[in-house]
Amino acid sequence: MKYITKFFWLFVGVLFIFSGLIKINDPVGTAIKLEEYFEVFSTDIAPFFNALKPAALFLSIFLSALEIVLGVALLVRWKLKEVLWLLLAMIVFFTFLTFYSAYFNKVTDCGCFGDAIKLTPWESFTKDIVLLVMIIVLLMTQRYLQPFISSKVGATITALTAILSVGIGWYAYENLPYIDFRAYKIGNNIPALMKPSAPLKYKYIMTKGSEEQEFTEYPTDTTWVFKEMVAINPEDGPKITDFNVWNDQGDHTQEILTGTKLVVVVHNVGKADTGNFERINALVAEAEKQGITPIVITSSSGQEFEQFRHEVNLAAPYYYGDHTVLKTIIRSNPGIWLLKDGTTKGLWHHNNTPTIDEVKEALAD
Repeated sequence: MKYITKFFWLFVGVLFIFSGLIKINDPVGTAIKLEEYFEVFSTDIAPFFNALKPAALFLSIFLSALEIVLGVALLVRWKLKEVLWLLLAMIVFFTFLTFYSAYFNKVTDCGCFGDAIKLTPWESFTKDIVLLVMIIVLLMTQRYLQPFISSKVGATITALTAILSVGIGWYAYENLPYIDFRAYKIGNNIPALMKPSAPLKYKYIMTKGSEEQEFTEYPTDTTWVFKEMVAINPEDGPKITDFNVWNDQGDHTQEILTGTKLVVVVHNVGKADTGNFERINALVAEAEKQGITPIVITSSSGQEFEQFRHEVNLAAPYYYGDHTVLKTIIRSNPGIWLLKDGTTKGLWHHNNTPTIDEVKEALAD
């Protein structure tokens, strides 16, 4: 039991730190996932969850940092009993979220490990059940985990971890994620990722009375009733399925993915930061002189954007895109996205708006 306890201690501590680091690497992405949960809960449980949406970013950084802090505190065995009870409370909360998502098929990706590792709802729930069991065992066998550093040193390490974790999260918010796990990251070719990497294969689930059976080819026996079609190799499917750009004249997706484009992404004008538009406008003007086509993609309505573009003096043709897709492309509002024949050559937060020389350097890579 002593060795089992020490294995659980190490596994739980490391996993919580890893999970927290992955999420705090991209606090805006984690906030988006929290907003999804709040949206579902406001409809299914109580409307007051909608009131939590404005606090999504704060909760994103706080909960991610808390995971890291509790993981570190567990590993250094500081305030062990209190830390284990906090871990238990957190994992019970997460288990409820993942069970709700899995059972009611509400949020199909829990975001447990951000965009780095995708888990299905039932895989996430299973993972949380395993952690729940481990933490309960640790609570019952904590006598095997005697302190090996003083309480003062443990408190210092934990406090420094908390400060560092919050700092990491805030810096990622003010810039961009340190490590980009998204499909639109630098180097990825968008048109290629919009196609399957191999032919998709399907199985057909059919029923006949109380009997259910799977077929790799659609049965010719008409007594079987179709229930659902499931992909056998979903990992070979397109990684990008929802990228689309249009305006009042029609679809312009292929046009955007051809040639060299400097794209200013404005998720929505209501929440856009206007503080760096002087530099963005200068970049747009210089790009046009260099033969780089500047455009804007926004999810706001034409009327809203017309008013906004005049307020910030943004002189570039604009198109429309899906709000969720734009937030996936770049976590900054506004942000700059550099494309060359559909390949992402650069992504910049508005706080780090590049010079034209930096843009040309990115295109040359």
